[in-house]
Amino acid sequence: MFSVTVRDHMMIAHSFRGEVFGPAQRLHGATFVVDATFRRPDLDADGIVVDIGLATEQLRVVLGELTYRNLDDEAAFAGVNTTTEVLARTIADRLAERAHAGQLGAGARELTGITVTLHESHIAWASYERSL
Repeated sequence: MFSVTVRDHMMIAHSFRGEVFGPAQRLHGATFVVDATFRRPDLDADGIVVDIGLATEQLRVVLGELTYRNLDDEAAFAGVNTTTEVLARTIADRLAERAHAGQLGAGARELTGITVTLHESHIAWASYERSL
């Protein structure tokens, strides 16, 4: 299996519901380093997994829909705790939609999986992996 990973970051504000979250129940900010890994079993005719430039651009677009926002105010997250895990899945799903739509290049239609990892810090992160 071949893979290519691109990286960006986002800054959001949010709060959580539930005693398990302790002080994070209050509104707070979070900065994430975001890795998006694209996988396929074979390289395309050009010898690549995905166009790195397009993958970087589309990750930036997806993160731009989230960054500098209070996610508590976003309709897409109404009633949802926007945990690191939930955000990883959201980003992966949005990248998958873009891959299927051809926004990552024609070769990206042959991708078989995407993994998105959100690094909360140098010692804690969460990932979501999905098939395409």
